This record gives sequence, C-alpha cells and structure tokens, in this order.
Amino acid sequence: MHRRSMLSGMVAFAVAATAVQRSARAQPPKDIVVFAAVSLKDVLDEIGARFCCDTAECETASYAASSTLAKRIENGAPADLFISADPDWMDYLEQRNLIKPWSRVNLLGNKLVLIAPAIDRSVRLAIAPGFPLATALGDSRLAMADPASVPAGMYGKAALQYLGVWPAVASRIIPAEDVRAALLLVARGQAPLGIVYATDAMVEPGVRVIGALPQETHPEIIYPVALTSHSQNPDAADFLVYLKSKGARAQFQKAGFRVR
Repeated sequence: MHRRSMLSGMVAFAVAATAVQRSARAQPPKDIVVFAAVSLKDVLDEIGARFCCDTAECETASYAASSTLAKRIENGAPADLFISADPDWMDYLEQRNLIKPWSRVNLLGNKLVLIAPAIDRSVRLAIAPGFPLATALGDSRLAMADPASVPAGMYGKAALQYLGVWPAVASRIIPAEDVRAALLLVARGQAPLGIVYATDAMVEPGVRVIGALPQETHPEIIYPVALTSHSQNPDAADFLVYLKSKGARAQFQKAGFRVR
C-alpha cells in the first residue's frame, strides 16, 4: 500500500512538472525593453515596428534624456538595451558594470541646429564667432536641453562657448528636461530661439532652422548602443544586430541621422 502511494505521488509530480514546462513554452516571448534617447523616438518606433513584423520579436521603448535613462538603469530599471545620445552616459554605465562591453558599438551621429518658431520669419542670424545671439533673444530666453547633464544641452553649451557667446546667454537659458521639450518650447512660441538636433527639427513643422552649429564647435555627436548587463532576454541581441542592418540604416539616414 505504501509502495502504491509513493508511485502515485511520483506520477502526480511528473504530470505537474510536465504541465509547468508546457505552460512556460506556451507563454509568449517577453518584449525587448529598450531605453533610448528621446531624439530617436520617431525613427526607432518605425524600426521597432518593422523588426516586430519581420521577426515576431517585439520591443517596448522608453524615451527620455540619456542622463535620466542611465540613472534609471543604475537604479535597477529592467532595460535590455540602452541607446545614449552621447558616449559619456554609456561610459557612466560601463564603469559601473551595468552594460555588456563586448556589445557596445557607436551606432549614429547627428548635428545641432538653431531654430525659431516657423511662424516667425523675422530672425536672421549668420552663425559665426561672436554672432549676436543675445541681441536676437531680446528680453526672452534660449530653449535648450539642460546643459548640466543632458547631451543635447551639453553639446549646445560647448558650441556656444567655442563661438564666444555663452557668457552673454548663460543666465538666459530655459534648461528643458530633454531635447524634445526644448523643441516644443520653440514650436509653441514659448521661446523665440532654441538649440536642438537637426533630426528633431525635421519632425516638428512648428519650427524652422536658422542655421547649423558648425561641427568643429562641439564634441562629435555619437549615439552608442549596448546590451545591459542584467538583460536576460535572448531576443535583445537580435534587435541590436537589426539596428545595424541595411534596412535600419536606411531608415536612420532618411530620418536625418548619420550612420556609422
């Protein structure tokens, strides 16, 4: 009787284990969680949709300033992939062993532009050393991503310092939380001028480009990408490879990015 009871228990255990395995296999794969600089939103949404259609592996993207995303990853946010708008914040995570260094690659480049509201055609500026940016602002302020921590703002500050006009406008900055917030301030007429990436200006009909900030005036704009060290999603590496594919590169180029 005791032997029969043991045998029944073993069979029940085997059946239960098999059911658990089948249930696990039946569960759909988890989405790839991507943390990406907000300047990538439009094109990365398109690329992610195409990737999901082509592979049945889907991604969920969270967009913000690179500094904000890096801090979230440091605090344990479950991201599989990080795309930064500058190398410094990727370095920040690598120094803390929070990315897989072997997966890190420089993906894209960009440019900075000075913008004004599309409806305002009065401002004309030739961007050159000592150009009258403060005068053009009048009693208003310049919109840009926070120059203390956000890549677009840091690049912008470096450019204005190089051109010798930063001291005249440093106290007249609207330090937006990210580059898209700065873009909206100008598009809505809440700031007469702003500094954003060229790709941002392309997607916002409410602004016009006054001119490009010369690339020699600031560090090269580089978007590195890497897998996070705690990612357990095997599909994340597939998406990283896809981002470097011919099709994705063509979409990035169409959106105004420089592919590397």
